[in-house]
Amino acid sequence: MDSDDAFLRVSDDDRAHVRQQLERAVGSGMLTLDEFSERVDTVLTARTRAELRRVVADLPDTGLVATRDEVMRGWMSTISRKGQWAVPSHIRLHTRLCSTTLDFTQAVLQSPVVTVDIDDYLSSTELILPDDATADVNGVDTFAADTTVKVSHGQRSARLHVVVRGRVRFGSVTARHPFGHTWRRMLG
Repeated sequence: MDSDDAFLRVSDDDRAHVRQQLERAVGSGMLTLDEFSERVDTVLTARTRAELRRVVADLPDTGLVATRDEVMRGWMSTISRKGQWAVPSHIRLHTRLCSTTLDFTQAVLQSPVVTVDIDDYLSSTELILPDDATADVNGVDTFAADTTVKVSHGQRSARLHVVVRGRVRFGSVTARHPFGHTWRRMLG
């Protein structure tokens, strides 16, 4: 966006690009969630490129490169992501006879909303979420399978909200907190 085009109208694609830049900034710790919310509100109502430019003026330009989806495939194996792993905003799981564990408790998030698309046969998928995270598994179609949510699934968390969608056949999907969460909460 050159200064010559500052008064040009913006499209939904322009707004989406700036929103992605803000999501990356909050994911890398450059913005607080309150700052993110305020700036996204401004982005959604922006009419000109100058208005969009002001929202990201204090952030490094990350270009138009979108974060890549992570595709995890497994056949009769174990897939595990734990510790400080980089979490993209979109994960695709293609599993057959697998045990998959995605632990988000220490993960480095690129976005406060993570979408997990799942295509699963005879596998178990476990999502371990931090204390204040929420999950939505309503988009999962099941056949002889279980979906269990042991975390808050009401109002969306500002820190991390995981949306799971796709198909699970003869398997299970569980979203839970780490072991000991209930005891820590009860004991203060």
